Amino acid sequence: MHKVLTITINPALDKSTHVQRVLPEKKLRCEEPTYEPGGGGINVSRAIRKLGGSSCAWLLSGGPAGEKLCDLLKEEGVEYWNGQTKTWTRENLMVMEDNTGDQFRFGMPGPQIEESEWQQVLDKLEKLDQVPEYVVASGSLAPGVPDDFYLRMAVIAHKRNFRLIVDSSGEALLKAAGEGLYLIKPNLGELAKLAGKEHISAFEQEEFAMQVIDEGKCKVLVVSLGPRGAMLASKETGIHYVVPPTVKQQSAVGAGDSMVAGMVMSLLQGCSLEEVVRYGVAAGTAATMTPGSELCRKEDTEEIYQWLLKHK
Repeated sequence: MHKVLTITINPALDKSTHVQRVLPEKKLRCEEPTYEPGGGGINVSRAIRKLGGSSCAWLLSGGPAGEKLCDLLKEEGVEYWNGQTKTWTRENLMVMEDNTGDQFRFGMPGPQIEESEWQQVLDKLEKLDQVPEYVVASGSLAPGVPDDFYLRMAVIAHKRNFRLIVDSSGEALLKAAGEGLYLIKPNLGELAKLAGKEHISAFEQEEFAMQVIDEGKCKVLVVSLGPRGAMLASKETGIHYVVPPTVKQQSAVGAGDSMVAGMVMSLLQGCSLEEVVRYGVAAGTAATMTPGSELCRKEDTEEIYQWLLKHK
């Protein structure tokens, strides 16, 4: 049994291509597309693999796109369990405009998921013979999946004694945080909602981060600050910042999932929370150095991590 499970309820088959220029009402001649398995938890598992670790990716998928997605996971050496759905898995499209270097990302809505299909994930998680150390629930919920899905997962986490990490947004995150999670990774807008505010300023972020911790919504809060790195908040550490070096950014796609993967890898090694976030920021920053939707590379992650150690 793997020590890490990732769960993706709304996966996607990601298609990427290049075109010289995006113009309206013109037939655009695109290059041959590339395909990658996509979705929050799936990308966390893929990034863990790239960083030298292992996990098992749980997902719900169906139709030809779902079959292709699973084939791609096999090719990358990512172990997975697939819960079949009657509806077809969605496909997303990313187009790179060569003339400008701009990215155009078209995210499709997920398919309608039946209760028996999403319930099988919760049932399987609750009945596991061997309990993982960490479960990462990441990404959006597909239509038909109740917005308390991650909350139900948190209840199982308490029962079965594993640490649940949730990287999501909206009602799904707000409801799950009420049950007390191990780690969440909101941005500043999501932090404001968790603290019951419409918006917060940089001067207030530390106060509201500790409010979320004091209210028991999670044990560890890592606020994503984009190019400025991340802010860690916990009772153990108080407030701690990790600021990455300036790098040549090619694409921000996959940076958040790579960051979660880096943190999970460090947690498994028993590192301090400061080290956990430091390695997570290194992996997230490394992902921005890769083109398109490519995730972090281990060599880039290690180089940035060593820089962070020297400048902590």
